[in-house]
This record gives sequence, structure tokens and C-alpha cells, in this order.
Amino acid sequence: MSFQALATYAMTLPGATEDIKWGCDWVASVGAKMFFVGGPHPDKWTHCSFKVDEHRFLELTGLPGFAPAPYAARYHWVAVSDPKALPLGELKALVKRSHELVAGKLPKKLRHDLGLA
Repeated sequence: MSFQALATYAMTLPGATEDIKWGCDWVASVGAKMFFVGGPHPDKWTHCSFKVDEHRFLELTGLPGFAPAPYAARYHWVAVSDPKALPLGELKALVKRSHELVAGKLPKKLRHDLGLA
């Protein structure tokens, strides 16, 4: 598994858009809010980051290959440095949950406009 597989999956989620932030980070967003971050060239990424449920944050950051995400850990974001830290299906489920967490905080009208309501 590569981080490219997660980036490709992130872009299949409803309302997902992509762009480059801070001049070098590839970002998947929903409603202009980030839910998945990686490097500008997914085949060469050294890590990726995404939001997790508060109750899973300590569990996940205790696993090999996971760490609190720099600058975003207080918002329950984790960084994954090993693409084999969990099976691909579990990593995809975490990316999907990140999308759900972020989309759930969007205004109702925006969620409706994006086909999320």
C-alpha cells in the first residue's frame, strides 16, 4: 500500500476537492475544510495526516507508525509514517471517518449543496 491509494480514495468521497497548501502539501478538503493531508507527490510521501475521533486519538498514536500530527494534534489529527501501519481497509475507514467528522461540522446548507445532507 502506498499513500497514493489513500489519496485516491479520499478524492472519491462526496464533495472532496484537492489543492496544494503551504506551497508543498497536497490536501483533500470538503467544504474548504481539510480532512486529509500529504505531500505534493503521493508516490513519494513520507507520511499523511487526518482527523480521528477524540476517543481513538490516544489508541492510534500509541501504535507503531502513528504519531500526533504536528500543529494539529490538539484537534485530534494523527500522522501516519508507515503506510503498512494498518491494513489498507482500516486506513481507508479512518480517512472516511475524517471526512465525516469534518463534513459534520459544516453548515447545514453547505452540506446540502455538497450532497452530504
